[in-house]
Amino acid sequence: MEIGKKIWAIAEGYIPAWSHGPAPEFTSHEAACILNAGDKDAHVELTVYYADRDPAGPYPLLVKAKRTLHIRFNDLKDPESIPLGTSYSSVFISDVPVVLQHTRLDSRQAENGLFSTIAYSE
Repeated sequence: MEIGKKIWAIAEGYIPAWSHGPAPEFTSHEAACILNAGDKDAHVELTVYYADRDPAGPYPLLVKAKRTLHIRFNDLKDPESIPLGTSYSSVFISDVPVVLQHTRLDSRQAENGLFSTIAYSE
């Protein structure tokens, strides 16, 4: 069963520069959850866009067939790390249809804020 789209965008991205609480559970972060319900592995390329500099990426991601992949933007290192305290946007391009959800944990204060939404797709 194939569900989803091949192109996804998250227009609003921001990783708070500090956190409150024990790591890694309460480290402020952005995350993307990619669902591949199909029979073929998904080869996904992530590109990150900034307001005042050239894009970063692509970051290659592999989502096995009939599996899910959760990535924290904080953990991306190659070709470069995502800077903390900086606004950005991201585009995911997959070779097979997938579904993408975006989540942010903001733990800059003891009362944590968590939000999640489905990304924009084409």
